[in-house]
Amino acid sequence: MLLALILAMGATVALQKAFVPKFGLDLAGGTTVTLTPVPPDGKTPSQESLDRAVTIIRARVNGTGISDAEVARSNENIVISVPGAGREEALGLISTTAELRMRQVLAVAASKAQPVQMPTAAPTPSGSGAPSATPSGAAGATPGATASAAPSATPAGRALSSALTAPSPTPTAKAGDANGASGANGGKKGHKAGAKAAPSPTPSASASPTAPPASQASDDPLAGQDTSGIDPALLTKFREIDCSAKKRGQGAQDDPNKQIVACSDDGSARYILDKAAVQGTEISGAQAGTDPTTGEWIVQISFKSKGASQFADITRRITSLSPPRNQLANVLDGVVIVAPTIQEAIPGGSARISGSFNQASATELADQLKYGALPLKFNQSSVVSVSSTLGQDQLRGGLISGALGLLVVVLYLLLYYRGLGLIGVASLAVATVVTYLTVVILSHNAGFRLSLPHIIGLVVSIGITADSFIVYFERIRDEIKEGRRTLRAAVEVAWRRARRTILVADAVMFIAAVVLFFLAVGGVAGFAFAMGLTTLIDIVVVFLFTKPFMSLAARLKFFSKGHKLSGLDAERMGRTSPAEQTLQEA
Repeated sequence: MLLALILAMGATVALQKAFVPKFGLDLAGGTTVTLTPVPPDGKTPSQESLDRAVTIIRARVNGTGISDAEVARSNENIVISVPGAGREEALGLISTTAELRMRQVLAVAASKAQPVQMPTAAPTPSGSGAPSATPSGAAGATPGATASAAPSATPAGRALSSALTAPSPTPTAKAGDANGASGANGGKKGHKAGAKAAPSPTPSASASPTAPPASQASDDPLAGQDTSGIDPALLTKFREIDCSAKKRGQGAQDDPNKQIVACSDDGSARYILDKAAVQGTEISGAQAGTDPTTGEWIVQISFKSKGASQFADITRRITSLSPPRNQLANVLDGVVIVAPTIQEAIPGGSARISGSFNQASATELADQLKYGALPLKFNQSSVVSVSSTLGQDQLRGGLISGALGLLVVVLYLLLYYRGLGLIGVASLAVATVVTYLTVVILSHNAGFRLSLPHIIGLVVSIGITADSFIVYFERIRDEIKEGRRTLRAAVEVAWRRARRTILVADAVMFIAAVVLFFLAVGGVAGFAFAMGLTTLIDIVVVFLFTKPFMSLAARLKFFSKGHKLSGLDAERMGRTSPAEQTLQEA
């Protein structure tokens, strides 16, 4: 069974052509940046603001495509570790505070992973399920958009991911939105905007001069859409961008004074967006809650005085436009998190967004809007660079120390246990092979990176592994010394007694490793992980190799007759040899 496991792991490594594990920051080189918060009021920053800052920074760093970067809290500080190449890009990203932008949607299409399916039948009106924004508390929100031949706008965002569909040039009756978003100061309790609005008449074919044939539209995501006023370079980029890719532009420091191409945060849609109409610094607050009338989850946002004026202007300007130009996208770090339809002008400095929300998604969107920029200002209190040369020296030193430790253990086993020591050495060799294959597989499939603390944990585990079969060997010798048993019988009886001791010792070691892993951070957690991993491997090797191999060895005359080099000779046992004992029993 163990042989089959080793062969399977070896085949996995060979097929992936990954024979060397990936190295962490201390071995591969890289940079560690420590950020210290500077709260505006001089007070200790709240746990909420620190956690939110960690989330935003982690999303930015991961969005750059740098693999295995780590962002973690250390008391009130935030520590960012970026191994290998790409650290300059990450440092620039960390040191810049990105802001949320509100931009008008100029064009929208599905990502390349979701090809547009074009209908051949005559267009028919349909209600839009996209979230919308209208004055809060309106007794009956009046829809501001009418039916048109432009593609229906598709919102983007975690909260609305289930509503994201491939846009179609099918004319959509924007007479109402079952999930309206609204906002205003005061007023009566609102309800779903446009829920009772009657759909507009079906537009005729002559009223849709921009709708191209289905074959043409399926080839061009911009077919049927109004491209006036859009930078030609962006049209090309829009056609080529693949939002289904892992890196969709998170972390981009978009220029608020330029039009951009952006993806939704789940990769379902791509957008061409106008210059920023409102920036995140003008949002004074955002809060998730439920509509008192309908009970649906909504997000209420409020603006500062300048932001309120800007928001009123942009909503007034785009509310009468055809889809998708009556959508206002909220862009965070270059990614569209939500793009509600604006049904009418929203003055008053507050608004609400409703849609397919639950408590978790509404809270998440509220946090994104409230903390579009980092909730705290940070200073770089330290920047430590580790060269790859130093990392290689550390790796070499770790490997040398591990080899020396293994050599000392092997010499001890051979000198003290003689023939039995060969079984111990074979067990160590098998444990080493299994450990190495496990580390390589985890490195290339689970994001594990080998660091110096891991190597220390692996070196220390040599003693843990040796302890297990030493306990077993001593039990065998005790059974031979104290009882009138043959070697075969002693092997089985000793195993039943040693097995319990080995399991208890390994269980204690594993529990300590788990507790240390979850309570510690950084290198200490890495050491605990390596220790816990090797403890599990030790159990596998002892049960599937050491014990079966010892049972086979007991059948050999070299051991059963108590050869002087077997480690079970009469002189070493201090009593009758196993061979003489067998004759006496006969």
